[in-house]
Amino acid sequence: MRTRHFVPVHMCILLSGRYNIPDVISNSGTMPHNKIEQIKEAIAKKESTVVAFSGGVDSAVLAALAFEVMGRRALAVTADFLSFPGRELKDAIRTASEIGIPHRTVPFDAMGEPGFAENTPQRCYYCKKGLIRTLAEFADGEGFNVILEGTNASEIQGYRPGWQAIREAGDRVFTPFVEFGVTKEEVREIARVLGLSVADRPSMTCLSTRFPYGQPITEDGIERVESAEEYLTSLGFNQFRVRDHGSIARIEIMPSEFDRILQERERIVAYLKKLGFTYITLDMEGFRSGSMDEVL
Repeated sequence: MRTRHFVPVHMCILLSGRYNIPDVISNSGTMPHNKIEQIKEAIAKKESTVVAFSGGVDSAVLAALAFEVMGRRALAVTADFLSFPGRELKDAIRTASEIGIPHRTVPFDAMGEPGFAENTPQRCYYCKKGLIRTLAEFADGEGFNVILEGTNASEIQGYRPGWQAIREAGDRVFTPFVEFGVTKEEVREIARVLGLSVADRPSMTCLSTRFPYGQPITEDGIERVESAEEYLTSLGFNQFRVRDHGSIARIEIMPSEFDRILQERERIVAYLKKLGFTYITLDMEGFRSGSMDEVL
């Protein structure tokens, strides 16, 4: 059983007023100012909100906007579950502190969700459904009206079963970036203007996406992939995935990093073999999000 090295429930509250969002937005000639104002007005109408907070750029910008218009009536909530890497949880706590928004972590048993561990193509649907239920129960218990979720307009194309679960939640979940057509690059632009440290952070997905459909997800498998990716991170790589095909580790990394990763070949092979992989491979197509969906 993986042990988290911090308390199950974390509360972080700093003073507001680190920046004034209307001022920094208006000082940028390329910012989608109208969209930002629309989002802030829409959030304000919710009166109180829980922000689904992974600590990535989308949820960080959403949390900053919510905190600006709601103050302590906005709460960032991070789900702590097996396939959410430990380093990501630590980063989420740090990012919430940077923003100043009150922050909590809540446990979520993704492995207990029917259909998740079997790893069918609907896995993300089952996981997101359970996550929304967990956040909704928390929000109800703490007296918050709505869940803010950071899916952006660039992420709803193609095969997105998780997005289906969000849509089925109806008014319980509000996705302002989709509502007002804010793209991923626009989210990053807002984050840069706000001076958020996550502005250019590579997109991350939960570790369950490292397994081909039909290969059951296990706690040992998740921990092995997490260890493999932690090791590559320690070598200075930041945009990559280690895909687990049973005895085969398939590394996806940006083609521009091929030369450098091959220079580390012996160390990487030795470490991943210690984790139990028999064959260590480099995917010649390079890094791409959603590569496990290519079989669908």
